[in-house]
Formats: sequence, C-alpha cells, structure tokens
Amino acid sequence: MNSNAKSLTIDLENKQEIYELNKYAKQAAGAVWVKEGDAVVLATVARDDEVVEEDFLPLTVQYIEKSYAAAKIPGGFIKRETKPSDFETLTSRIIDRSLRPLFPKGYAYPTQIVIFVLSSDNEVDLQVLALNAASAALVVSDLPIDKSISGVRVGKIDGKFVVNPKNSELLNSTLDLYVAGSKDELLMIEMRAIGSEDVEVLPPVMDDPLVGMGSEDIVNIHKMNELSNEEMIEAIQVASDFISKSATKYEEELLPNKKELVELEYKVEVESSELYEFIDKNYKDRVIGAINEMAKSERAVHLKKIAKEIASKEDIDFDIISKTLDKYKRKIVRDMILNEGKRADGRGLKDVRPIEIETNLLPSVHSSCLFTRGQTQALVSVTLGGNKDAQMFDRLTSNDSQYENFMLHYNFPGFSVGEASPLRPPGRRELGHGNLGKRAIEPSLEIDSSTTVRVVSEILESNGSSSMATVCGASLALKAADLPVTKLVAGVAMGLVIEDDKKAILTDIMGLEDHDGDMDFKVAGSRDGITAMQMDIKLGGIDNQTLSDALEQAKEAREHILGLMEEAESKIVLNENALPSSLHFHLDPSTFGSIIGQAGKTIKEIIEKFEVMIDLDRDSGKVKVEGSSKENCEAAKEHIIELSKKKRENHNNRRKKEIPQFNEGQVFDGKVVRIAPFGAFVELPGGIDGLLHISKLSDDRVENVTDIVNVGDKIKVKVLSQKGDKIELGLIEKL
Repeated sequence: MNSNAKSLTIDLENKQEIYELNKYAKQAAGAVWVKEGDAVVLATVARDDEVVEEDFLPLTVQYIEKSYAAAKIPGGFIKRETKPSDFETLTSRIIDRSLRPLFPKGYAYPTQIVIFVLSSDNEVDLQVLALNAASAALVVSDLPIDKSISGVRVGKIDGKFVVNPKNSELLNSTLDLYVAGSKDELLMIEMRAIGSEDVEVLPPVMDDPLVGMGSEDIVNIHKMNELSNEEMIEAIQVASDFISKSATKYEEELLPNKKELVELEYKVEVESSELYEFIDKNYKDRVIGAINEMAKSERAVHLKKIAKEIASKEDIDFDIISKTLDKYKRKIVRDMILNEGKRADGRGLKDVRPIEIETNLLPSVHSSCLFTRGQTQALVSVTLGGNKDAQMFDRLTSNDSQYENFMLHYNFPGFSVGEASPLRPPGRRELGHGNLGKRAIEPSLEIDSSTTVRVVSEILESNGSSSMATVCGASLALKAADLPVTKLVAGVAMGLVIEDDKKAILTDIMGLEDHDGDMDFKVAGSRDGITAMQMDIKLGGIDNQTLSDALEQAKEAREHILGLMEEAESKIVLNENALPSSLHFHLDPSTFGSIIGQAGKTIKEIIEKFEVMIDLDRDSGKVKVEGSSKENCEAAKEHIIELSKKKRENHNNRRKKEIPQFNEGQVFDGKVVRIAPFGAFVELPGGIDGLLHISKLSDDRVENVTDIVNVGDKIKVKVLSQKGDKIELGLIEKL
C-alpha cells in the first residue's frame, strides 16, 4: 500500500471530479487519475533531461481514447488502437493550445503530456475532463508550473446559459462554447452555433396529392441559431466566472501536493543593446522595406540579406544577429500600428484586403469557388453524394456508429507559402482549420440524411487566415452547387496589439500581424450573427470592452465581405452538365403504397426506367428524386405524381359510393374476389367487399386460406359485424 497516495474530491457546478494522486504512473514527472461519473482518465507528464538546440517549446500533447473504455473491440481488420480519430486529434490540439502558455520562457526540454481515457460515461464531457486532468498533472509535477487551467463548456438551452451541460443536454442546446483559462485570464475559446430549426406548415391532405412545390399554403423556414455580439459576450462572461472559481479551487487543492521542483536550465534570450541600436541607426529603412514585402518568403529573404550584411561587417554571431533583427522587426511592426495607425501593407486598422471571387471555374466538378483575399487564396470544391457516401465514425460516448453527411476537408500544401515541403497526410493544423470551417458553415446548410456533401478547400496561397477564406469560399461553393443554403456565411481573422495604455484592434490580419501580435481571433457568421469563433490569446487575458470592440469591428468586416459574396452569388452559373439533379416535393403519404407496389415492384420499375434514386419519407410525405439527368428526374416526378393522383382518385371514388348497411346475422351468397394471408375478401350486394377472416373458415385451425377457399369460389356467408365500410363475415358453406 502506497502511504503517499491521496484522494481529492472537487465539487464544481453541475459536476464532481475525484483526483487520485501518487498512486498511478509514479515514475512520470506528474500524474493524476481523475474520475467523473463513470468516466476515468489518466493524465501524465514526462520530460527529457536534455534541452533542444532549436528556439521553441518542444511540447507534445496526446489525447487517446481506449476502445475498452466503452467495452468495445476496435472495428476493422486491426483489432487494436492505431491512428487517432479526428476527435482525438482535435482534443489534443485544444489541450495543447490551453497549456502551452504556462511554460516558462526559455524552457526547452522535450515534454510530453499523455491523457488516456480508461473508462467512458455517455454523459461526461471528455474534452473538458481531459483538459482539467492534464492541467492537474502539470500542477502536481516537478515542473515549475503553479497555475491551474480550467476548462468549461457552456450551452444555451431554452434560452438560458447552462454551465457544464451533460452530453444529452447539449443535444438540445443552440450553443456550444468551450473556454479554457486560469483564475485571472482566458487563454482559449472555441465556439459554434448548433444546428438550426425547420419550421414547416403543411396544409391538410386534399384531393390533389401534390401539397408541395410552389403551393402558397406551405411555410418552410430554415432558422439558423446564430448568436449576436451581446449574447456572445454574455456567454463568455458566464464561462469566465466559472473558470475563475474552479481554477482557484484546483490550485487550493492541488498545489499542496506538488512534487519537489526539479533543477532546470533555461535558454537565455540573446540580446545585444548595442547591436539593436546599430540596426536602428543603419538599417531601419531596409527593415521597413522588408516588412512591406507581403509574402512571408520574400520578407524572410530580405531580412536574411540584412543579417548577412551585418555579419560581414561586425564580429557578432549570426544567430545573435538574426534574433536581434527579428526583435527589432517586431518592434517596428507594432510601433507602426500603435503610433501611426498604419500596417505593413499600408492598410488602415479596419481595412479588409482586396477580394476577388470566381465561381464554377472547374467544369467537371459539381461546384467550385476561388476566393482570393490579398495574398490568401482558397480553391473550394463541392461534391454531392447519397447516404451511402456518408463518413462513418465511432465515439466512446455513443453506443452506435454515427454518420457524418457534411464534411469539410482543408489542405495546406507547402507551395502556398513558397516552401518546397513534402506532401503529407493532414496534420493537426489542417484538421483544426477544417473543423473550424465546418462548424461555421454547417448551420446554414439544409440537407437531410439522404444527401452527403463533401467540401474540399485547397489553399493555393497563404498570408493570413486561410481558414476564414475557406469559410467564404465554401459558402459560395455550396450555393454554386444549387444546395439549400439558408444564408451566406463569411469569416474574418482579427488581431490585437497592446502595449501599456495603447491598444489597436486589427481587421483581416496577415501572417506578419499574427506572428507579432497579441491575439488571433477568428469570427464567422451571417449578417444576423455568429456561427463559429476561435480565439487564442497570447497576452495576459482580455477585458470585456476589448472583446466587445473586436466583435463589433469583426461584424463590420463580415458585412463588407458578405456584400461582395452576395454580388458573386448573383453571377453564379450552375455546372448543369456536371451537377446531379435533385427534386423535392410532397405527396399524401397514404398514396405511397401505389408508388412502391407489391414487394417494391413499382418503385423498382420507376428507378430502372428513369435511372433515378427515390427516397420516400412516410412521416412528412416528402419525396426526393435524384439522378444524373434533370430531364429524367422531372419525368420520374411526373410519373410518381400521376400514380399518387390515381390512388387518391380511386380512394375518393370508393368513399363517394353509398355504403350499404347490413344487419348482424344476414346471410348472403357471395363470391371470393381476393385472397390475403389473413383471410378472403367476399363480394357482397351493393359492390362492397367483406372480410372472411381465416379464423372464421373452420372450427379447426386453418394454416392457409387456400386450403378452404380460392378466388372465384361461390360461398354462403353470414354478416357478423359492420363498422363503416369494414364488414366481418363468417362462413356457412361452400356452394
């Protein structure tokens, strides 16, 4: 028994976390075992003893879900965990972005944070639990980190903000806001508006079976659940208040259990005030000229030339020259913004770079859009498929396989920034940017499970916010595919520079401003509100007023971009030859039997004759006809409507006939006109049929109706009961 083992229970709003310390993975630099409900995660921190030569923080975060945690065996040919799922990769990225700012300046030891999910609970938010566990492992480790990070998810259910909603509750939420921070500051924000509402009013079933397609009686509204700036700030404040309390609790409980600090060496920032002054005196104009070079590669070349020139004149290490020059460049960039209100490319603080848009430039593709903003260019394509093309995936918190019928894939080849790097499978950055674009666009798209849409964004050129260019291009590409898009969605990346009492919010930042600024803040939405947001804060927090100003400035930019997108939308010419045709209309569901036919014979004939796919929804009466030819789809639609009309007419004619009334016990001679597995239908006077149930054919058990009677037999029957046009008969004898 380990005498140092300790258990801590931390009660938070809507949840309780139990921490086990000094019991598991004791050789790691830090480790915690955390339980919430039936969910259990193990978070560990490990550190190498030698620093890296490169000037960066060598931190790796791995969030891994074990299949056995949900009592499952991995699917597929290989029966063990292999490549991380997108959810695992995105969760690892969220944790990395939240914890990276905690490490002290100059820390360069290769460090790995691993979070294993060992037991799952369908109601527990594993992303929040994993971040809290990883932070706790750092706090109790032997590393010089004494600040706790807390994660929280905020939903909006029935118009009210809910902290730490259960997974089932989140299904009814219109907001998914994930925030991470310490007791003093926010560090990371991820937000998405969840789904939309369909409001459809159908008239009652009438003699005409077609109750859709232009009927003035129908109201079909696809309502997006965007958030206004004010609602967004309120939600973030709710998250901030919770984080402040929870992070304080974590520190109070965990810090007394911290391991003895290990002795570490830190890289000292190389500084030379004399060199700095030398550059300022002799190379200021050339540095400004390099800054004004828009492309990252060109700017790097110019700065390298300056560094080499200084090295040839001064007896100073080239590495020191490069770092001092980079520091000087950063100061020039920030001074221009704060003191002159001027940016490297000559724009004002609120100006959006020039935008060019071209749609359906790829003739054999279902739809495409080339969106260019300054030196950022995204080529976005859309491909349409059926329900069989949906992406299947498994989640620990779900017992059944799930299907994703809207996908957005983002690719970032090296040539987009002038680099000759090898093409590799998408990494964390690509998955993260694609996920952000998907979250931004999804609420605007109205498709059902019978349709699959794949959007691919190829970044051809990048100098800031290619993810937001992807959002703009994707929204127009979906329109160019003639898909039901409720509203256009645009995105813009905002920046922030703060020094002392000076502050500047930047609209549509480029790469240089992202690198040398204090915040990267991406906002996407329609004219009516925000659908997705992502924020990484590099400085010590952000106040509500600054956040409000940034959101308002982002809204102005978004409306400007949407104006240009709406103009491009009006010029869209569909790729008729490439685009599959799809028709949607409504019919009386009671007529679907005539469309399907006995054992599906009729619908199979329609599919083969017109070369189409047909989807019938009995609940709503919605009919979807899809095929490669618009002409064939129209013909199939007309044929289906005609079948439905005939069914309705026959039904109405039958109802209009006067139904004869019989008395119980009346006896008639009748003729068997139809056989069913459950009985025989017998023609009676007045042209109406009665049912002779199989149980009434004999006193003994009858296996098959045809063992007693067949179509055409004349029989004597007795009326047992009558309800409307439903008449029950009993067999007296065969004639």
